[in-house]
Formats: sequence, structure tokens, C-alpha cells
Amino acid sequence: MVKRTRFDDSDCPVARSVDAIGDWWSLLIVRDAFDGSRRFGEFQRSLGVAKNILSARLRTLVAGGILESVPAPDGGAHNEYELTEKGRELFPVIVALRQWGEARFFEPGEPHSELTDRRQGLPLLPLEVRAHDGRPLTPDETVVTKLDGTTTPHRLEVGRVRQRSYRDDIRP
Repeated sequence: MVKRTRFDDSDCPVARSVDAIGDWWSLLIVRDAFDGSRRFGEFQRSLGVAKNILSARLRTLVAGGILESVPAPDGGAHNEYELTEKGRELFPVIVALRQWGEARFFEPGEPHSELTDRRQGLPLLPLEVRAHDGRPLTPDETVVTKLDGTTTPHRLEVGRVRQRSYRDDIRP
């Protein structure tokens, strides 16, 4: 078996985030947790994943502070899983993946699920990345700025950061 590369000490926030999530099963577990799944059996039925894989992913998500194992509200012997604040902060990530998938992987008219506003029953507006002044941004209009650990992101001093293109982080 190939040893998994760890990124928990990387200086790239994307790499650390992917390291915390682990793999696609974990993202689907988080998705299901947002959809209301709480019990091991609910996750297992929804995903069709082997129990040993599900157990390992749930342990990783709990260890990473994304899910919390809590006693069952009915006083039963089993535990349930609920999203922590850190886990709930993944909501925009799940929405972005969902919207990208809806736009890129379904033919017009093909049946699929859709995330809607509970109050109005309408689909969500597409997520957008915006500049501090509110204008929409494209990848070409952004730059990765390396911080030295003593500088806050909003007040940088000349000479203490190195800027580079977003594409510099992409490896072939």
C-alpha cells in the first residue's frame, strides 16, 4: 500500500484543507451531515460505503474537529455525529462543489438534486468570489501572497511578502 502524503504542515491553505478532509468519502460524509444524517447507519445507507472505510473516515473527521461524536439524544447506547463549527464552515465548499457539478455534469433536463433556500424554496444564487470592494474576481485577477507569519493579510509591509500567480500553486 502506498503511504499517504501528509500536508498538515504545508504553507498552502488549500493543501492543509485537503489534508484535513482526506478524500472524497469524507466530503460526501460532510455533505450528508449537512443533509441531516447523524447515525453511522444513515451514512452507510446513503453512501453505500464499506463499514471499515466509513469508520476510518468518521474517526478522521472527528480527530480533525470537523465532526463531533455525541451521545444519542434518545439515551441509546450508540453515538451520533454532528458537525462542529469548523465542519459547518465547510458549507460554502459543499455548495461550490454542488453548483459546479450541477453546471458541468448534468445534461439539460437530466434529473438531479438541487439545493434551495428553505424559506423561499428557490435555488441558491451561484457563489462568486469577490474583491474587498465587492466586484467579482476571476483567477487572473488574483495573486497568492506569502505571509511570513508576522504580517496580517490586510496590512502588508513591502519586502515581507512574495507575490506570485495563482497558477504557481498548480503542479502538472
